[in-house]
This record gives sequence, structure tokens and C-alpha cells, in this order.
Amino acid sequence: MNTMLIIFLLFFLGSHDSFSFYIDEASPVGPEQPETVQNFVSVFGTVAKKLMRKWLATQTMNFTSQLGAGIRYFDLRISTKPRDPDNELYFAHGLFSAKVKEGLEEINAFLTEHPKEVVFLDFNHFYGMQKCHHEKLVQMLKDTYGNKMCPAIFAHEVTLQYLWEKEHQVLVFYHSPVAVEVAFLWPGQMMPAPWANTTDTEKLIQFLQASITERRKKGSFFISQVVLTPKASTVVKGVASGLRETITERALPAMMEWVRAQKAGESGVNIITADFVELGDFISTVIKLNYALDEGEDDTT
Repeated sequence: MNTMLIIFLLFFLGSHDSFSFYIDEASPVGPEQPETVQNFVSVFGTVAKKLMRKWLATQTMNFTSQLGAGIRYFDLRISTKPRDPDNELYFAHGLFSAKVKEGLEEINAFLTEHPKEVVFLDFNHFYGMQKCHHEKLVQMLKDTYGNKMCPAIFAHEVTLQYLWEKEHQVLVFYHSPVAVEVAFLWPGQMMPAPWANTTDTEKLIQFLQASITERRKKGSFFISQVVLTPKASTVVKGVASGLRETITERALPAMMEWVRAQKAGESGVNIITADFVELGDFISTVIKLNYALDEGEDDTT
């Protein structure tokens, strides 16, 4: 890989709802959930949460396993937990997952063992967060990563060589006004992630292709979410089977066909996220796309 390539022109692998390999069925329902879901759980209790987990868990591998497989972008949603005596911060997607501190430390352990690896941490949803919680999260990032974090600069100035020379391994994107107050927080608008919000594979692919065309105007990092989103009727029909079996596995061949046709570069794909990243040849396919980029450079020299 050419180390002088600007990193927003490269392919990176990402996972959607990266933390959802662990969802605590004993936890309360997340504060972002609508009243209908809250009422459903209040009536059916643990049974309801077990069914919810089948649709909320979008990954099976923990952070260490994802990193080992090649995932470098992490989609993170943070929440406070109602009536939590420890006032901790948690990853959350409908139900609560692990403590944020534990997840950050797990990622840091991998980075310490692999000093040339770079990850993107995208904090894109916050639930029940007050100013004091944001301050706590910012301090947690400082304590965990320190100089590993790359200060926010122009995206076109960041190459692998630059990161290695500065010993930076972490780019933190923060979708909150708090980002403008902290040097190592990259504003959320520098990591756009348009969402198709559809169960239809054909509509998803059309949306992904149109989004890449729009990317040319942004000059930033960019996420292509190769993800189908279930509707309420979809969940009802496949309530016992869950997201993976009902949607993801069935749509995988068509989605992978689109991925294989992509190219990197300013008007191409940058970060691709998916559910259940271990399925099929998603990981190996995206990695190969970067080698294709190197070959293209060789052809022009």
C-alpha cells in the first residue's frame, strides 16, 4: 500500500452498530425507543427482550475479533442508563450493550500491539447525554488513547505516512457541537453516512450509487452503508428468526455484487459498513479493492 495516499481515498472496512455483538437482555430499554416498544417490553418482559435482541444485534464478533479480521471503522452509539447508580456510559441500540470504557480499552489493546494500524471511531448518536456526560466521554478518550488520537485537520492532509510519523492511530468523529471545543474531535459532518432506510435490495443499491456521486462535492471521509433496515411488518413476519436470517443472508449475494464493482478514489467508495461482517467474502473483497488501487497507480507511472 502506498503510504503517501490520502486516507480518504482508500477503502476501509466498517461494521454497522459495531458494539451490538453484546446486548444485555437484562438491561432496560434504551431511552431512544418509541413508546410502543417500551409498552411491549413492559407487558412481555424478558421474552420481548429476547425477540428484540434477534433484530438489534447486527454483529457477532467482539471488537478484538473485528479488528483481527480487518475492521477499521466502528459505528458507536452512546447512552446513559436510567437509574444507573454508577452513572456509566454504555453502547446502546434499543437495549444496552457493554460499558464504553471497556470497549475503548479493548480497541486500545489492539492498537498498542499493532502500532501501524489506524482506526476510525465514529460517535454518531447520543442518548440521554448532558454536558457532564460529554465531558466524561472526552476525558475517557484522553485517558485511553492520549497521543494516539489525530487532531482534526483537513482530510486531504492525512496520509498513512503522516499518521505513522506522528504516531497517531485513532481518528475520532463526534456528531455533536462539543466537537468544535476539542482539538482531537473531528466534526461529524466530516464523516457523512447517508442511510437508505429500505428493506429492498435494489433500492439500496440505487441509493448507494447515487450517494457516491454526491460524495464528489464533500471532500471528506464518506461511508457507504450496505445495510438493509427492517420495517415493523418485516419484524412481525420474521419475529422468531431475526435480522440475519430474514434479511442479511438473503440479500448478501446482490450486495456483494455491488461491492465488488466499486473503486476507491475521490469519486469512489471510502468506508463500507455492513451487518454481520463475517458473512460471505465481504472482508476479503474490500481488502482486495485496495490492492487494485495500487495496481492502477502502477499502470499510470
